Amino acid sequence: MTDEKFTRQRLLDVQTLTPSLFTLRTSRDQGFRFNAGQFARLGVTKADGSVVWRAYSMVSSPHDEFLEFFSIVVPGGEFTSELARLQVGDELLIDRQAFGYLTLDRFADGRDLWMLATGTGVAPFLSILQGFEVWERFERIFLVYSAREGKELAYRELIAGLEQRDYLAPFAGKLRFIPTVSRERYPGALQGRITTLIENGELERAAGVPLEPEHSRVMICGNPAMIDDTRQLLKAREMQLSLSRRPGQVAVENYW
Repeated sequence: MTDEKFTRQRLLDVQTLTPSLFTLRTSRDQGFRFNAGQFARLGVTKADGSVVWRAYSMVSSPHDEFLEFFSIVVPGGEFTSELARLQVGDELLIDRQAFGYLTLDRFADGRDLWMLATGTGVAPFLSILQGFEVWERFERIFLVYSAREGKELAYRELIAGLEQRDYLAPFAGKLRFIPTVSRERYPGALQGRITTLIENGELERAAGVPLEPEHSRVMICGNPAMIDDTRQLLKAREMQLSLSRRPGQVAVENYW
């Protein structure tokens, strides 16, 4: 890969949330453009001079001067083990082009937006929620964020503070945050996997709104098994994947 395809950025900050989760913030090239919900390819140079690349969705807004990413630590993983060596000020490579289709333009209409995330799959939704468009387009927004344990529910302060931001103040009351925890009881969270909570109706009871094709638009980001299972549940409700040739109610991004 030549220098023309990527820029050299600096690591500005790393925050360890749990032994298996961390956030990283980098500088941003002035020419790097992305739509909220997209991802970038990050490269780390190994000791032998080779580069390891991995894709990460932006947590940060397209309007931020920095880029922020949310990562899981993969034991023995080639990329995260290299990343763990880096210090603030060290170099990362970032592709000049952003990728991905988990963006609001996948939907032509809709009243209620459901964002279903597992683990680090919450990242693109945080980018979308820091923008203006989603609040203006939808009457109600449901952020459903699933983790195995309560301590893995990251960015709660950011989520809680969204509607306090001056530019989002007119939309206060539109967002409903519904955390779910699968392996323990946790205060303020539903217990169980997202798929189970859809099947038994508990998710819709918590939201007070049905998941149905006329008004609901659903974005899903997480591990492939969760996405496949959730898509099947929604398909049974006549909710289809939204394609350029066939508008639908569902948009997905695999996070693995």
